[in-house]
Amino acid sequence: MKQPRDLFQAEGLYRPAFEHDACGIGFVVNVEGRRSHQIVQQAITVLERLHHRGAAGSDPDTGDGAGILMQMPDTFLRNRAEEFNAELPPPGEYAAGLVFLPEEHASRCMEIVERVALEEGCRVLGWRTVPVNRDAIGQVAEESCPLVKQVLIANPDLSPAAFDRKLYVIRRQVEKAILREAFSSKADFHIVSLSCRVINYKGMLTAGQLLPFYPDLGQEDLQSCLAAVHSRYSTNTFPSWPLAQPFRYLCHNGEINTLRGNINKMMSRHSTLFSRVWGEDIEKLLPIVIEGGSDSACFDNMLELLLLSGRSLAHSILMMIPEAWGDKYYMGHDRRGFYEYHANFMEPWDGPAAMAFTDGTQIGGILDRNGLRPSRYTLTKSGLLVLASETGVLDLEPSEIVKRGRLQPGKMLLVDTARQKVIYNDAIKAEVCRQQHYRRWVEANRIELQGFGGNLTAQHNPKTLTQRYRAFGYTQEDLDLLLVPMAANGTEPIGSMGNDAPLAVLSDQPQLLFNYFKQMFAQVTNPPIDPIREDLVMSLTSFLGPERNILDETPEHAHRLKLRSPVLTDADMQRIRDCKLEEFRCANLDMTFAVGLGVKGLRVAMDQLRQSAANAVREGYTVLVLTDRGTNANRGPVPSLLAVSGVVHDLIRRGIRNRVGIVLESGEPREVNHMALLLSYGVDAINPYLALESLSERYAEGVLPQDLSLQDVVENYIKAIDKGILKILSKMGISTLRSYRGAQIYEAVGLAQDLVDEYFTKTVTRIGGIGIEEVARETLLRHKDAFGNQRGRTEGLPTGGVYAYRQEGERHLWTPETIHYLQQATSRNDRGLYDAFAQIINDQEKRHVTLRSLFDFQTEGCEG
Repeated sequence: MKQPRDLFQAEGLYRPAFEHDACGIGFVVNVEGRRSHQIVQQAITVLERLHHRGAAGSDPDTGDGAGILMQMPDTFLRNRAEEFNAELPPPGEYAAGLVFLPEEHASRCMEIVERVALEEGCRVLGWRTVPVNRDAIGQVAEESCPLVKQVLIANPDLSPAAFDRKLYVIRRQVEKAILREAFSSKADFHIVSLSCRVINYKGMLTAGQLLPFYPDLGQEDLQSCLAAVHSRYSTNTFPSWPLAQPFRYLCHNGEINTLRGNINKMMSRHSTLFSRVWGEDIEKLLPIVIEGGSDSACFDNMLELLLLSGRSLAHSILMMIPEAWGDKYYMGHDRRGFYEYHANFMEPWDGPAAMAFTDGTQIGGILDRNGLRPSRYTLTKSGLLVLASETGVLDLEPSEIVKRGRLQPGKMLLVDTARQKVIYNDAIKAEVCRQQHYRRWVEANRIELQGFGGNLTAQHNPKTLTQRYRAFGYTQEDLDLLLVPMAANGTEPIGSMGNDAPLAVLSDQPQLLFNYFKQMFAQVTNPPIDPIREDLVMSLTSFLGPERNILDETPEHAHRLKLRSPVLTDADMQRIRDCKLEEFRCANLDMTFAVGLGVKGLRVAMDQLRQSAANAVREGYTVLVLTDRGTNANRGPVPSLLAVSGVVHDLIRRGIRNRVGIVLESGEPREVNHMALLLSYGVDAINPYLALESLSERYAEGVLPQDLSLQDVVENYIKAIDKGILKILSKMGISTLRSYRGAQIYEAVGLAQDLVDEYFTKTVTRIGGIGIEEVARETLLRHKDAFGNQRGRTEGLPTGGVYAYRQEGERHLWTPETIHYLQQATSRNDRGLYDAFAQIINDQEKRHVTLRSLFDFQTEGCEG
């Protein structure tokens, strides 16, 4: 099977992490659980009427993907027992799966499936080649079309739930075994579904091609009481057979914007995963989330684990897509307690989403907390319920309709065919939220950091303030244009659009590492959020301390420190350090390096810091404070972003990140983007002590309004940072800090691949650039300016010249000279002055500012 793009490899500007979906979804269900072929037909009609929500490529007959997920059709499979060359046991004692196979290695893949099934105590009953009509699909889809087979696996000794768990183990073992094989087409192997409850038909098809391609779907004995369908629109990415939906439990319309963070957090949980229902088999499932799939596929991986580990379908979905539950949001105490309890150990998979999901008995839908995807339903007198991205997807007599409605933000709808009832949002959540004493557990175990009060700048030292400003790269602009307005007004200063200063990698000035990263934005189908008018659904609440086993539920799961803001004062830091609880043992890790070692010193310090962090976790410390307060004439500060990301990724690789909270105590971060970057790379909380100290100094000097108290000044600064973080979250369609943390919603511009791989793992860096030696060199330049130069101890700070042109500051494209020429050229209508302006702007060879300035036009060898 030849895929149009190898989804597991980055190539050119393509990155697997960019795989997103924006699609049409729907389901049809008979509420009373009556199986019929009509349900399948109606589901296909729904799919065909969502054709415009799918997409095709340059070959209009090759779709991005379409499929159907339904109950396992026992009668249909029994009637084809001869094709399987098998005798089928009673329902529930056997499972069916649909498998994509590379034709040239199909036999070898089938042997592996049979071997693994036998090793796990099951038996493959037989294989059936699924009839497909290749003439019904486009040329590109046909060239990459796999061999499609169904497999039957039996185990009469297990209950359906235990059997599905064993099938999950078999599938994961087979997938890993195939990856170890030497044949080149191993990535083409894919188990579409393998269950004793549901079966899936899908492919790289348009909505109208599903039925012609799979003749099985037109057979009268293919019956189900429920069916979910999906038409894929692969946003800015490439279609493939495995990435067509539905997946094994769901179909998704939307985008998971926090995917990198969700994957990282799940990786860090591997070492603490334990469940009696899995026993030693849990090791066979790792990794749980399979990288290389789309955001929807990764969501399905996580849902599969939660569901098969014993949680109900509704419970599992609500853990991953919680509704807004902040203090301003009206809801019952039990429901709020449920969400806060689970927030202690499970972050939202955040982004605009409409989901349809099923386990073969229940089927339902949910919207994300913002409700940024449509989802409408209709219920008829005959017990038929239809939910889809649009209304009118089935022709229904108006007299037959009992109820119409739409899912609202954060709301859920569920049909339980075993109980033969439609369950609406409030009833679903009342049942789920009262399964345990979640509210009581939270109230009894929650620890809140109240904040403020006490000594706000506990280690204020005005004699060395200018020195430390220089060591951390402060400029007068930072103080006057950023910090003072934030402290005075409680809002981030507003600037004009655009930035004509050089990229950090092209600048002549020493640059903070923060400046090498660029914020990503929401894609075309992913609307941003208004953080002001939609404040109700946004949250900065987070928790500090070790996370417990995600597969278990105990009162101790809620025993964490609750933070209302990620920005901490010095008094907050003292409270954390003074905490006497054994569960909150705090370790201070030095975040400085010996300047006497030169550029090698930074790498040595990072190795020591990462090892110290790992040792502290193993020794039982549950809060790590990375601090650069030890900066002096002999020791320079490790760039805080490098320290945070390096430690976080090292702990993830060791599988112990979730055992510890990480707090940064640094003089370097001071503006909103600094804080957002640190949070995006995994820090739990930040104490920007030098920024806070500067506010104390400016307040004492009378620069800040004297009708404010020092506490008001600090509160305003933190309020401005918080509002700025919410604004940055909103640009990516993300609502909660808990899901933004660790999500790495940035790309590096000007950093070498080896530096990124080691310290900023999985971050996109497309053009290469500087390594850790150059980062160390820039840090040493700032340190020398602060401590190695007697003038630097007494003179004022450099002006900066980033936000406004300064003669001795940063270079700009727009200079007094260029502005003069342009203004004079337009006012005088003087072509000569305009040419002088154009010459300066176009001639960037000696003053590179942008990436395009590095390019030149080839003139030799060109024709015409």
